[in-house]
Amino acid sequence: QVQLVESGGGLVQAGGSLRLSCAASGRTFSSYAMGWFHQAPGKEREFVVFRWRGGATSYADSVKGRFTISRDNAKNTVYLEMNRLKPEDTAVYYCAAAEGPIAGRKEDEYAYWGQGTQVTVSS
Repeated sequence: QVQLVESGGGLVQAGGSLRLSCAASGRTFSSYAMGWFHQAPGKEREFVVFRWRGGATSYADSVKGRFTISRDNAKNTVYLEMNRLKPEDTAVYYCAAAEGPIAGRKEDEYAYWGQGTQVTVSS
């Protein structure tokens, strides 16, 4: 069982940066694949980025080159560094954890979810 708590959201101007954190409980954090998804108002939750426990990553085209996922297994934390933010990045951002091999881009691959943190980018 894993519990996830996101933090770091807020209001930022377009072109700015934010770093989201996702703190995980449990002693087996390093064995989980971790992902970030976002949900904009009135839209479905969408894949943002995924990091496999071995370090392989996969990014949505919309964030490639701007966002970076990283993890610190010693701190049981995964991060999402977001640069050159755009108004269309405005959404609630969720981190998620999965056991076992996954492709990483689909919600139903993840068993554990955080409560989300709001990111608002003003133009």
